Amino acid sequence: KGSSHLPQQLKFTTSDSCDRIKDEFQLLQAQYHSLKLECDKLASEKSEMQRHYVMYYEMSYGLNIEMHKQAEIVKRLNGICAQVLPYLSQEHQQQVLGAIERAKQVTAPELNSIIRQQLQAHQLSQLQALALPLTPLPVGLQPPSLPAVSTGTGLLSLSALGSQAHLSKEDKNGHDGDAHQDDDGEKSD
Repeated sequence: KGSSHLPQQLKFTTSDSCDRIKDEFQLLQAQYHSLKLECDKLASEKSEMQRHYVMYYEMSYGLNIEMHKQAEIVKRLNGICAQVLPYLSQEHQQQVLGAIERAKQVTAPELNSIIRQQLQAHQLSQLQALALPLTPLPVGLQPPSLPAVSTGTGLLSLSALGSQAHLSKEDKNGHDGDAHQDDDGEKSD
């Protein structure tokens, strides 16, 4: 009796152990799968972050070059003003010196105001560019023009101007490319 009871118990525990091992293996597979998905997600986020880093680095580099360029322009214009100033009458010299001092004292609110005006003008010009084919401008309404930028407006306005100039160049290039394609298409027909 004792010998027949022992093999049944051994057989039961062996199949039970196999089932337990199978369950653990499936659990480990599920964990591996979820970890692999998380790893893939992190890898894609990493590549996205690297792409953003490169984009910001390029923007920073471009703005740095633009800032140095603007500083050189300011230096040269100051030299020109210094050379021309002695030839002016005493009254005009005082006016020019006052204007130069005012130009040097640009405040942060003024910069923000200039940037806001430029962005609004840019947005309006984009909206009008979309609306022009559909509806003409009302009588007396002129398309907005970008405000003049003094040499002391700062880095923020330079970035706004740079992006506007870049966008307008792309728009012009896109339209020119379309015109050339149309001309080529007409010639081939």
